[in-house]
Amino acid sequence: MKSSKVKILLIYTGGTIGMVKDFKTGALKSFDFKTLLDQIPELKLLDCDIDTVSFEEPIDSSNMNIDSWVQIAELIEDQYDDFDGFVVLHGSDTMSYSASALSFMLENLGKPVVFTGSQLPIGDLRTDAKENLITSIQVASLQTKGKPDIQEVCLYFEYKLYRANRTTKLNAEDFQAFSSFNYHDLAESGVHLKVNYEYLFKPNTRKKLKVHKKLDNNIALIKVYPGITEAVIQSIFQTPNLKAVIIESYGAGNCTTESWFLNILTENISKGIHIINITQCVGGSVMMGHYETSSALKNIGVISGKDITTEAALGKLMFLLGQEIPGNRFKTMYETPLRGELS
Repeated sequence: MKSSKVKILLIYTGGTIGMVKDFKTGALKSFDFKTLLDQIPELKLLDCDIDTVSFEEPIDSSNMNIDSWVQIAELIEDQYDDFDGFVVLHGSDTMSYSASALSFMLENLGKPVVFTGSQLPIGDLRTDAKENLITSIQVASLQTKGKPDIQEVCLYFEYKLYRANRTTKLNAEDFQAFSSFNYHDLAESGVHLKVNYEYLFKPNTRKKLKVHKKLDNNIALIKVYPGITEAVIQSIFQTPNLKAVIIESYGAGNCTTESWFLNILTENISKGIHIINITQCVGGSVMMGHYETSSALKNIGVISGKDITTEAALGKLMFLLGQEIPGNRFKTMYETPLRGELS
């Protein structure tokens, strides 16, 4: 007899959350996720069926790359019709990068994909792993009249659910490691699990899931700083096969107005290289033309990243380059919200 319970697939990629201490050596090692219920018996209290799958070789999130993102996307694609929701266990260091990229790769997503992890291993006495994992599964199980409440890629950490492509890791030591400065929390876990339904992404559920696996990482990221030299900027733009550059500018999108700087940008834009302007501030938005120091960037055709995070800016750029969008449409598409990543 087929179970009527919500079915959740747990995908383990690696990271601190999946570690237990070897009592003989004291070293941390990955545990077999097929024995997950033995490690966290509380999961049996959840009203859902949980299955698990793991990367053949779990990796530290510092080693995450495009191939790993495709692997996660393919696991979701292959099991999409068999499960009601997905929870991805991932190291916290690059979680916002991976989750942001997946939000673009999974077009017309009609089910929850919740990324989570922990600051302490699952076997540690004071671990945050159990609460993060239990509530992530609970969030992914939420349904109304047989349909998932959440239909987007999210990130859950320390009592809060965020839109994944709006998050940034801010703290390497606190349990509250992530934040979303430019968008509301999607849910908060307290005595009750409070979902802010008005802020959830509303996809076109009439269309089938489309998984994009072609990403292009021929890009560069430049964080401007006082005293940055022409030689440094020029060397980046001389990178072979370079297709796009993200500039992390000051405040509301301001950069130096030195002629050499603007000349380099103008020359490369004329060659077809896309240049995106995002702010290096964790909150706020690029508003090119608001100050004189950003008007020149607007005039030469630099793309505005508006209030997008660095993590989402990179994921969106790799995604759009992979789609081989014509140059005259690229700017419009980058400045248009595709998965709720910018306002």
